[in-house]
Amino acid sequence: MPEVTVKQYADVIGIPVDKLLLQLQQAGVADKSAEDMISDNEKSELLGFLRRKRGQTDGSEPSRITLRRKSVSEIKVPIASPGGRVNKSRSKTVSVEFRQRRTYIKRSVLEEEEQELAAEKSRQEAALQAQQQAEEQARQEQERQEKARIEAEQARKAAQDEAAIRAVEAVRSAEVLPEAQTAERRSVADAPKKPDERPSRGKASRIHREELHVASDKSGKRRKKQRPRPVVKRPAQHAFEKPTAPVVLKVEIPEIITVSELAQRMSVKGTEVVKIMMNLGSMVTINQTLDQDTAAIVVEEMGHTAKLLQEHTLEDEVMRASVSDAEAVTRAPVVTIMGHVDHGKTSLLDHIRSSQVAVSEAGGITQHIGAYKVNHAKGDITFLDTPGHEAFTAMRARGAKVTDIVVVVVAADDGVMPQTEEAVRHARAGEVPIIIAVNKIDKPEADPERIKQALSKHDVIPEDWGGETMFIPVSALTGQGVDALLDAILLQAEVLELKASEQGTAAGVAIESRLDRGRGPVATVLIQNGCLKKGDVMLSGHAFGRVRAMYDEHGRELDAAGPSTPVEVLGLSGTPNAGDEVIVIADEKKAREIALFRQGKYREVKLARQQASKLENVISQMGSEPGATVNLLIKADVQGSAEALADALQKLGNEEVKVAVISSAVGGITESDVNLALASRGVVIGFNVRADSAARKVVDEEGIDLRYYSVIYDVIEDVKAAISGLLAPEIREQIIGVAEVREVFRSPRFGDIAGCIVASGIVRRTNPIRVLRDNVVIYEGELESLRRFKDDVNEVKSGTECGIGVKNYNNVQAGDQIEVFERIEITRSV
Repeated sequence: MPEVTVKQYADVIGIPVDKLLLQLQQAGVADKSAEDMISDNEKSELLGFLRRKRGQTDGSEPSRITLRRKSVSEIKVPIASPGGRVNKSRSKTVSVEFRQRRTYIKRSVLEEEEQELAAEKSRQEAALQAQQQAEEQARQEQERQEKARIEAEQARKAAQDEAAIRAVEAVRSAEVLPEAQTAERRSVADAPKKPDERPSRGKASRIHREELHVASDKSGKRRKKQRPRPVVKRPAQHAFEKPTAPVVLKVEIPEIITVSELAQRMSVKGTEVVKIMMNLGSMVTINQTLDQDTAAIVVEEMGHTAKLLQEHTLEDEVMRASVSDAEAVTRAPVVTIMGHVDHGKTSLLDHIRSSQVAVSEAGGITQHIGAYKVNHAKGDITFLDTPGHEAFTAMRARGAKVTDIVVVVVAADDGVMPQTEEAVRHARAGEVPIIIAVNKIDKPEADPERIKQALSKHDVIPEDWGGETMFIPVSALTGQGVDALLDAILLQAEVLELKASEQGTAAGVAIESRLDRGRGPVATVLIQNGCLKKGDVMLSGHAFGRVRAMYDEHGRELDAAGPSTPVEVLGLSGTPNAGDEVIVIADEKKAREIALFRQGKYREVKLARQQASKLENVISQMGSEPGATVNLLIKADVQGSAEALADALQKLGNEEVKVAVISSAVGGITESDVNLALASRGVVIGFNVRADSAARKVVDEEGIDLRYYSVIYDVIEDVKAAISGLLAPEIREQIIGVAEVREVFRSPRFGDIAGCIVASGIVRRTNPIRVLRDNVVIYEGELESLRRFKDDVNEVKSGTECGIGVKNYNNVQAGDQIEVFERIEITRSV
């Protein structure tokens, strides 16, 4: 390639000139400008520099490669209506772009980096060990110096004590001189002294000894020699050292965390976190909860490292440990009976298991999910009987999720109903095969062909029409076709090849739960895999406990239950929700830990929702006046009924009147429930439960509305009536007469009087009117006078002339129309 300038070379390789000059300078080719020529050797030096910079040596492959990928997809999002409801028929398309970057490094480079890290670690350990040895030597030297100082101080004190003792002993020896010597000394002392005569040496020493004499009362005692106190070695105190670098903490962040707890984990005050949130544009309090992403941003803003906790780590570990490795064998199919109300689902199941369940059902309908195991000559079958009323949609959905086969019961004399279509939709959503049982074929008005034609519109094609769905005509009353239905179920199960392990830890699903006064929490569990034994530690949702007893659908106690077996379990700490997963855990401590974790997580989420709902209420009340609200407290006999009631009643509200379920629980009505309803001004609904004596006393004293029900549609109808009474009536206007103005007369007494003729209807003096000109309303008011000739009248009929005086309006012209109307109030209902 011929020599070119730096600017031309930059244009060829597609980079700015400034960047190319910087790279040339870094490669060792200096003193270049945009107009200078660049040679091939300089290009080679630049290329080699860039290769070395990117980890590639001469003649070798690059040590690392970074790949960037980008994919674009589209999703459809439903558009919400102004009322807040989601319209599935209307949607908008949103483009989603996903970017990904991945770096691949050669193994040799990784090994070199690992060796460098290991060498660095060794150097750090050696430096740390040398530092520790130096600190230990300094500490020992300090202890030696302290010991020498203490010994020198003790020797000095001992020498002083010994000198004092010798002085005292010398004084005592001087006081015991002979009597003659003492008298001589006294005579010498009494003799007259010469002016230049000095006292003798003995007298001076004696006087000196008298000055050193101790107290006379202790002159006969001898002072004991004090022994040196033992030296107590105290460890050297560690002085505070100011950190030389910022302390970076690894902060663990759960899914939901409060501001105060986040501050505690970062070892700072809560106000510091509040300041950071204010800088980020969010006003929070110290007790407010933060989501995981927001908390991670706050932690990074404060210079720490965020570690996002996976909430289900412990649960996943337990789930993996509970998986059984035993050999799978053929199990009984789980069949769900679905269909419309009064189409004979429970009666058909009664004939199959030879019992009378339908007789005990309130209102003649099934209100609970029942689980039964039937022993057939060709094999065992487990049946789930789900309610057919529309309010139990959620319960039927749970039944479809745990089932293998769905039997949709359709009455031959009634046809396909809305709940029948809903049952088909649930089965299709769960990808479960369907068998149609055409019931009541013994009736004269039965028409099975009409059922086939109606279901074919929903893509349920019979086998004799070339489809895949089996249609079995049966009669729950006579038993006709029941054996054929059981054979079809077992044939379908054989095609599905249903298998499960009969050994190992059990796993299943909670079908129903309730509170029994004598036995405590009772859960109906369907075992799906493994074997549940008495004494196993079971975990279901937020409830756990050791299995104290197990009973089948006939009340017989069992010691073990295998796959596809429904049992009632006693011993749990609470009532699990219908649909919760059930597993057996070997460690009771771990089961309690998971249950408490789930309870705490539920409380945190509930508290966050309550705070959000309170805030939304405040905002809505600032903009407009709040509408009426019907507060309900629901207590039911089983968990499924409580959930279904709450779901059905909350759907009855609208924009003007709202239905709020303040509490929904299982068990009898207690005094605390009544007090909660009293504080919330709510209505207590008891579904197949009653209030105790203390609760009834509060109800009578406070006048609380307490209602008992045993059939769910009675509850719905009563609440509908209550809501309809709270709705504002609808006001409609109805035109009752129209008068045409022919002439306007000026009267000094009455003002302007319009001479009119009633074109249609009737004109009443007490009704409001509108004045129209060219079919446009120009005034709305009332009549001041209505006269026929000279007489005041109350009304004038069609085709009659009259004089009309409009109150507070004097601009009526010929050709105008006076429209008379009335307002009608229409009572609204839900």
